[in-house]
Amino acid sequence: MKSRWLTTACALLSLAAAPAIAPALAQAPQAKVLRVAPSADLTQLDPVFGSIVITRIYGLMVYETLFAWDSKLVAKPQMVSSWSTAPDGLSWRFTLRPGLKFHDGQAVTTADVIPSLQRWMKRDVVGQNLAKSLAGITAVDADTFEIRLSKPYPGMLFALGSGIGQIPIIMRAADLTGDPDKPVTTAIGSGPFRFNKQARIVGALSVFDKNTDYIPREEAPDGLSGGRRVKVDRVEWKVIPDAATAAAAMQAGEIDLWEQPSLDLLSTIKRDRNIRIVKLTDLANQTMLRPNSLYPPFNDPRARLALAYLVNQPDIMAAGFGDKENWQECRGYFICGGPYGTEAGTEAIRPNIAKARELLAQAGYKGETLVFPSTREIAWIGLMAEVVADEMKQAGMNVDLVWGDWGTTAGRQRNKSAPDKGGWNLFATGASGPTMHSPLTNIGTNMSCDGQNFPGWPCDEASETLRQAFLDADDAHKAAALDKLHRHLAEVQPYIVMGQYKQPVALRSNVSGFLESPVILYWNLEKQ
Repeated sequence: MKSRWLTTACALLSLAAAPAIAPALAQAPQAKVLRVAPSADLTQLDPVFGSIVITRIYGLMVYETLFAWDSKLVAKPQMVSSWSTAPDGLSWRFTLRPGLKFHDGQAVTTADVIPSLQRWMKRDVVGQNLAKSLAGITAVDADTFEIRLSKPYPGMLFALGSGIGQIPIIMRAADLTGDPDKPVTTAIGSGPFRFNKQARIVGALSVFDKNTDYIPREEAPDGLSGGRRVKVDRVEWKVIPDAATAAAAMQAGEIDLWEQPSLDLLSTIKRDRNIRIVKLTDLANQTMLRPNSLYPPFNDPRARLALAYLVNQPDIMAAGFGDKENWQECRGYFICGGPYGTEAGTEAIRPNIAKARELLAQAGYKGETLVFPSTREIAWIGLMAEVVADEMKQAGMNVDLVWGDWGTTAGRQRNKSAPDKGGWNLFATGASGPTMHSPLTNIGTNMSCDGQNFPGWPCDEASETLRQAFLDADDAHKAAALDKLHRHLAEVQPYIVMGQYKQPVALRSNVSGFLESPVILYWNLEKQ
């Protein structure tokens, strides 16, 4: 029996220009192909332009970063061979490791590194924080560059190895000369995989070929760090929106890895001895309801707080993730169970429709339509959105759920136009534990007023002052600074935490080498 993705792919192939696609899909008979059901279709090819998980996974396959986090989130060298810092901490010198070259054969030099870092520092929460201490970046020669600071920045290596948000990948300088407000689309990196643009079928298929010219580091792989040794010839992402179809394909051996298996089907696929379930990371993932702070009513923190009083975490999480063993309640912004996990200030915030109505009235809400884009392509996002919308309606809010595929929905999230002009009022999504676990890396609690923060664009200088105070605090004062920050965030609600969950990954038993990491990695995976 053909699975749905195969039927869709065949139909699309018959409509496409056969001479252009057939050669790209041709393989040697003995080629090892890892077939994957990805978490979403790949619609964005620029990992610095937006913070989309599937784009980050792609980005780490095709591009590289100067440093990389290991499985304990400790930064290790990746593109860098050596580095040093001045005694006063105000200058850092880095030298690239030999043999780095882009997929077009061009050598990677500091002329590529510098504009790549400068672009990243303007767009990413971690990069923006580093930029506050930046005095300049200059090339010493083609292989060595120097970062000069106005004040010491102890988190330098952690920042340059970031595996969350908009990752600090190194792109060709030539690809960075266009409009900075438009994404790069060339997909030519220096990483262990090459993106096969000819084989791409929108909505159905993305293909990555092994980069045979890539020279991995000699260290053993550990999280994002170490030797990125590719042990298959090709990785194919076959989009399967329907969870039951994906489960059937997994059991039939039509796919080898399912990035986000539906939790309500886990018990079924677990019974298959040819399938095993692994964890991605020890830190739980977080679900979030993100209001748009640019427009009424959610430009008023009282309206955002009203949403917090409407959110019933058990109902929402059960809808999205099924049995209680798959999720837990948590109102902490920095992941309950993580190193900065606290729920300070949220003790009184529990479902209370009367309180929500009162806050909405204070914020001036009078029943205007609230545009809520969402998707059923990622099942748990759509299920959570439906429950949230129902809870909002119970409080008298006029909600317009707008359904679309994930690519369209994610693209709309970046639209700053008014909600009735293509923009939006709120959306539901999720983020990995490593992304959200710290005030430095948490994309949603960045409330800087430059308009470059995560879509929703909340502006609150008091929050930024408290966040910086935490980042600057020594160990003796860290806990007190965290408490002050979190209590303030509980009042202004940059987003509403809906709970947290641990997303497993499903593998066929003939696939080995899976690495725990902030995102799924495709190097080191071996298929027998």
